[in-house]
Amino acid sequence: MHKKNLILILFLTAGILGGNAQIRNPFKRKKKEEKKEAAAPAPKPATPPGAPKPYGEVITKEAKTNAGFFKVHKVKDKFYFELPDSIMERDILVVNRISKAPVNRYKSMVGYPGDQIGENVIRFEKAPNNKVFIRSISYLEQANDTLGMYQSVKNSNIQPIMATFAIQALNKDSVSKTSAAVIDITDFLNGDNNVFFFDTNMKKYRGIGNHFADRSYIDTIKAYPINVEIKTVKTYAQVPPMGYPPQAAQYFPNDPMTYELNSSLVLLPKEPMKPRLFDPRVAYFAVRYTDFDSNSQGIDYKSKITRWRLEPKEGELQKYVNGELVEPKKPIVFYIDPATPKKWVPYLIQGVNDWQKAFEKAGFKNAIIGMEAPKDSTWSLEDARHSAIVYKPSDIPNASGPHVHDPRSGEIIETHINWYHNVMLLLRNWYMIQAGNVDKRAQKLKFDDELMGELIRFVSSHEVGHTLGLRHNFGSSATVPVENLRNKEWVEANGHTPSIMDYARFNYIAQPEDNISEKGLFPRIGIYDDWSIEWGYRYLPEYATAEDEIPFSNKTIMEKLRSDKRFTFGTETDPDDPRNQSEDLGDNAMLASGYGIKNLQRIVPQILDWTKEPNKDYAMATSIYGEVVTQYGRYMGHVAKNIAGIYRTPLVVEQSGNSEEFVPASIQKEAMQFLDQQLFSTPEWLIDKTLITKASVDPVNSIGSVQKRTLDRLISKYTIDKMLRDEAYNGAGAYTAINMFNDLKKSVWSELTNGKAIDIYRRNLQKNYVNALISIVDPKNAAPQAQTRASDATGIARTQLIDLRQSIRNAATSSSGIKRSHLLDLLAQIETALDTGK
Repeated sequence: MHKKNLILILFLTAGILGGNAQIRNPFKRKKKEEKKEAAAPAPKPATPPGAPKPYGEVITKEAKTNAGFFKVHKVKDKFYFELPDSIMERDILVVNRISKAPVNRYKSMVGYPGDQIGENVIRFEKAPNNKVFIRSISYLEQANDTLGMYQSVKNSNIQPIMATFAIQALNKDSVSKTSAAVIDITDFLNGDNNVFFFDTNMKKYRGIGNHFADRSYIDTIKAYPINVEIKTVKTYAQVPPMGYPPQAAQYFPNDPMTYELNSSLVLLPKEPMKPRLFDPRVAYFAVRYTDFDSNSQGIDYKSKITRWRLEPKEGELQKYVNGELVEPKKPIVFYIDPATPKKWVPYLIQGVNDWQKAFEKAGFKNAIIGMEAPKDSTWSLEDARHSAIVYKPSDIPNASGPHVHDPRSGEIIETHINWYHNVMLLLRNWYMIQAGNVDKRAQKLKFDDELMGELIRFVSSHEVGHTLGLRHNFGSSATVPVENLRNKEWVEANGHTPSIMDYARFNYIAQPEDNISEKGLFPRIGIYDDWSIEWGYRYLPEYATAEDEIPFSNKTIMEKLRSDKRFTFGTETDPDDPRNQSEDLGDNAMLASGYGIKNLQRIVPQILDWTKEPNKDYAMATSIYGEVVTQYGRYMGHVAKNIAGIYRTPLVVEQSGNSEEFVPASIQKEAMQFLDQQLFSTPEWLIDKTLITKASVDPVNSIGSVQKRTLDRLISKYTIDKMLRDEAYNGAGAYTAINMFNDLKKSVWSELTNGKAIDIYRRNLQKNYVNALISIVDPKNAAPQAQTRASDATGIARTQLIDLRQSIRNAATSSSGIKRSHLLDLLAQIETALDTGK
């Protein structure tokens, strides 16, 4: 081919393939191309100070995440909350409890596992400048949001900001298209605050001082569908608890106290349940608040009861209204902790299921169910959707039934009943002392499993009752005639108390010859419990509001009380009403205690036999003797409360009767005579020489301590002031303070006139008597508030000391030996007190 033609073809080819490419001479040697460096990428714009970082930079690939109603992340030693917009400004209940308590000899002060140490409602709230607030929310003041007062109340009460957090990152949810704010919670949880740990008042009460951050840490945080559980270890200094003077610090160890604490964040329902208003004639726990709506010319203080939300299943409302039993939308389920010893599980379950009949009175079947926890790795005791009876292998001889409730409505959200292993020791002691003479199975230290199981069942039912919202009904047992409790047919059919929520324990009135079986000895869910559940849980759709229910509620309560006095409620908080007492039985404390003492007198000679164990010492005999003395002391307390007692009965204007009246003089006189015969006359049946020599029991101090407690109650400014009021209102019909002292003098000081020797028991009694009077006369022993209140109590006590001084002086002149020494010592004490008190 001609050279020119070849060049032309190459040129055209280059034009077709290269377009705008430069034309190169194919025969020209190529120059070596210079290697150019790639241009550096443009720098990313810097994150403005205080602005959230990219999500991946905060929640890195090494994050350990668990998701609940919000996500919790752990990245190395940092903990983050990821808070979606959907929970911002939602009400969250925070419940703080002790998980593990310090090793400390003052255990009742520093606390036990399961004790609640704080409760509050919070909200997470988006704040300016890329921050999140934790705001504390109070429901102590309320108004209806449909009325004008609502905005006024809201404007007048700004809720405090407890903490603020910088938003570390934002995360977008691909489904809801909403964002979630990530905050670093580490420092807040590692520190000390009132939101998640001890509040200020609880610290003072328990003697908790400075927080040691270097000895505290976050253990775990777990998230669940409606709750987040935070477990921390906190170490504090120990200081004298509230009420102790600063100089008491020397009696408290310098050792720090380390706690394991659990904080539960429980998401409250968006729509609160319709509440039911508290009535003092029915025993429910309640949430108090100030109502700005109901009184147009003022305010009302009201309370809502705590209860579970029970509503008929969908489509069954009409059946319910027609009076048919229906199942609830959501039954109350109690799971048994998998750690519970298997042999006790059926009894705990039965204790729960025993309440089913009570709920049938309210129109619901299968409303409450006890069952074993499922064998499922996803099931957890910490999940707030699960209520449980939690087994605690602890030496605490107790059980408790707290519950978590919505403060807006009183709705119970969940509960964990604490069943401490050593509650069985308590049950054994109670049953042996109170029923051992009647039930031979109780005449040994180790009960058969069947008997112990039934005792556990009773405790289970009682604690479940608390978690249903029921308070103690200490007045229940006082509605039953004492002699009915010895009537085999009656007591086995009806039980010895109408309420298992009473602290009635066991039928200590039953005598061996009555042949009463277990059915008449054990507490059970009774007629009052059925009624209280019916009143609290009856679904009332015909009433739009809690206020609308009041007339119906009042009518039904009055009808019940008229029909049978066993429907009576007696509060556990009244210090003056002898009908409302712990551990008592029957409508007459003197008669009941007399029967109880007969049984104790039978037990004392058998203590060594009942407590004998091979290769063991007499420690258990000593312990059981102490239980006998404790029970005896209870009987004295039951009787003494009648003296200067005041009956208090909650009433509404539609009811007849009196809301307050003093115990009749005849009953007070009867009580004083009982104390003379059973306490101030030395109870020699407690002086058992075999127990003294074998088990080293100490009747001198045991009897003296019971006598002192009783005298301190009787000879007190509080008691005398009540008797003065009784005399002012009832005149000659009252049992006066002078009447009481005249009776006491005959009982306690008979040796001053009859010339008899005064033994050590009587000497201690008389010393305690004089000391009680001196504590009234000597101002340094009086409470500050008592010093400023007008009262004749000091004058009466001084007069008693003056008269007693003369009687002792006269008796001392004709006495010798220990009697004379005793009387002269008392005389010197009285002289000093009268001189000081001038």
